[in-house]
Amino acid sequence: MNLLSLLMKSMVSNAGVSAVASASGASGKQSKSLMTLALPILLKYLTKNASSAGGAASLLSALTQHTSQQSMVQQLGAADKVDGGKILAHILGGDQAAVISQLAGQTGMNQTQVTDALSSMTPALMSGLSAATTETAGGNGIDGLAQMFGASQSSGGIMGMLGGLLGGKKKPQAQTNAGNDGTELLSLLGALMK
Repeated sequence: MNLLSLLMKSMVSNAGVSAVASASGASGKQSKSLMTLALPILLKYLTKNASSAGGAASLLSALTQHTSQQSMVQQLGAADKVDGGKILAHILGGDQAAVISQLAGQTGMNQTQVTDALSSMTPALMSGLSAATTETAGGNGIDGLAQMFGASQSSGGIMGMLGGLLGGKKKPQAQTNAGNDGTELLSLLGALMK
């Protein structure tokens, strides 16, 4: 299971969708659609940002400020949208208005709702990425990472989850989505932390 799959599983749960819907004022259906569309886009932009040494260093610095041990659902419910808005602006850069407009058109949400939803998602995204990056670099927070992502024993347990997260079993189709599934991003950041 790659980073995108872990984020989808943990963030786009009924409770996670409800938290984002509450933060944005959109319906649950709209919020779920937005979250499903937005997570690969955000990972793609994070990967692009981390592809330069300066961008990767900047992202690593930001990750040290987002190390919550709460579950993704708890983080979504307690999100600081002001902080999230700053993170969102940094991730998307000059493309922010275009991305928000595109997502609004695809989900039926207005642009303010999209911005509020994304701003409530980005702090949780950063702490999840921080935990995953620490694991990639050989950290010891396996239990914390599993708890945050809600890993279940039925899906291969913690080691199975981490094996997929760290690229253990690569599937052919994963190569076509390399920029969007988080694998390349974790490799870039993990290499910097070693």
